Amino acid sequence: MNSSSLPEGAVEIESGEGGRLVTQIRAGMHEFVGDEPVSLGGTGKGPNPYDLLLASLGSCTSITIRLYAERKGWPLENVRVRLSHAKLYARDCEECARKEGKVDRIERTIEIEGPLSDEQRARLIEIAKKCPICRTLSTEISIRTTLRD
Repeated sequence: MNSSSLPEGAVEIESGEGGRLVTQIRAGMHEFVGDEPVSLGGTGKGPNPYDLLLASLGSCTSITIRLYAERKGWPLENVRVRLSHAKLYARDCEECARKEGKVDRIERTIEIEGPLSDEQRARLIEIAKKCPICRTLSTEISIRTTLRD
């Protein structure tokens, strides 16, 4: 993989060494490995694609909450976001409009530390729902794929 950094907002993934499902991931000036768990045929050398998706949402949630609290001058000390992903039948999802097939469910639990009022905590949770990645994942997404020679 080329060691020069990519432009901001660009990500490049290449087949990696050390396992058939290992990928080398480059995002800007950062490089890391993605993989699948051993139970799915990988080597477990890095996070799997769903882990990376959850990490993106969790990171964005934490950053959004921190920036909002700082802008308001609120005494936020720490934010911890825990996430999990599962697929479930749409008929079992009460809040889902679609009732056929399967839907993806992301469970997000947020812990906010600091001497904040109940109103401030409630507002920070509302702000978390507006983080850019949450908005992206909650809307229709168009993915264009092209083949490059």
